[in-house]
Amino acid sequence: MFIPLSDAPNPKGIPFVNYALILANVAVYLLVSLPLSMTPADPGDPALQEYLQVLTRDLPSHIGVRQILAQISQYDLFVFEYGFRPAAPNLEALFLSLFLHAGFLHLFGNMLFLWIYGDNIEIRLGRWRYLIAYLSTGVAATLFHAVVFRTSMLPLVGASGAISGVLGFYFVWFPRNRVRMLMFFFPFVMRVIELPARLVLGFYILLDNLLPFLLSTGTGGSGVAFGAHIGGFFAGLIAARWINHRQLMAPDVAPPAAEPADPIVLPADADPSSAIKQAIAYGDMLSAARAYLALDPRASRYLLEAPELLQLANWLASQYQGRAALAVYLRLLRDYPSAPAAAAAHLGAGIVQLEQLGEITPAFQHFVDALDLNPSPDVAAAARAALDKIAARQKRQIGPR
Repeated sequence: MFIPLSDAPNPKGIPFVNYALILANVAVYLLVSLPLSMTPADPGDPALQEYLQVLTRDLPSHIGVRQILAQISQYDLFVFEYGFRPAAPNLEALFLSLFLHAGFLHLFGNMLFLWIYGDNIEIRLGRWRYLIAYLSTGVAATLFHAVVFRTSMLPLVGASGAISGVLGFYFVWFPRNRVRMLMFFFPFVMRVIELPARLVLGFYILLDNLLPFLLSTGTGGSGVAFGAHIGGFFAGLIAARWINHRQLMAPDVAPPAAEPADPIVLPADADPSSAIKQAIAYGDMLSAARAYLALDPRASRYLLEAPELLQLANWLASQYQGRAALAVYLRLLRDYPSAPAAAAAHLGAGIVQLEQLGEITPAFQHFVDALDLNPSPDVAAAARAALDKIAARQKRQIGPR
């Protein structure tokens, strides 16, 4: 058994929305789930007969109704009403079901994953966008499950679909992070190890969910909605990639403190490549940057050489045009991921995110990527110095690099 304990880098700061989501789930469990689960079902409740019909439909004939009745609590009926049933979809249940859990272990496992992985996503997205992303991927997870089991009247509950969406974001954005895992095979082995985040999450989606889903048509008889986990994960993954694409676009570039003495005027009908190259050659970086970033990211592919893109991005960074500089660095890395300039581009992107945008964890990915590209001594030294600076800003430390 492997249990995640923490991740790094984990920048300082309070992820208010993530903590609020954890608090909301725990509060619902303590105030609703726990008291109702200890209360026997009311025989006069009209929902009981319908619930019994659903339960007995697929159970072996030797299991009697009395045996089933003895195990049904008032919480089972509450879940039957407010959990999401694919054959009887309900908009209210689509959202309320995300805050209901089948028991303490179900709640604990979900909240542990949310606590470990959710804060980095909130810091990257911002509070309100994180809340929207969490709820949206949770809804996507539920709907994916509903498509697979569209005739089922069994209710689906739990935050794991939404949390799987968070993991999908994490898989795309923080592949270089490290996760501290408890390896637990009592009484023979019990130790803490560190693994790459992408390996941990790849194991989660492939071996813990996709394989059981394919072998068991989605449930495996365990009551685990593997399809919801898969749907949420891929919803988060797709959303993260879409946001990455949006990062290739940038706001208009503001003029620097000192305008060029004799700016180049780029004709409207000029070839974009030659016009931008001409502006760079004459040192009119403002005109070049505005013309280049005005292009659709797809139209800018291979328009400039890697050294020209690096020169343009470095100038934007020197003018504290953080978002614009990052967009050019990312376009360079998209077009020339293995070019000699790629290590310097990773370094530049990381410095912009660390120093100008305050995006510590994404910056960490770039610095590690720069060191993997056999960089020049100067680039390597700068990347290591930046990693040391990030280490000093973490909530928790994870072993040596």
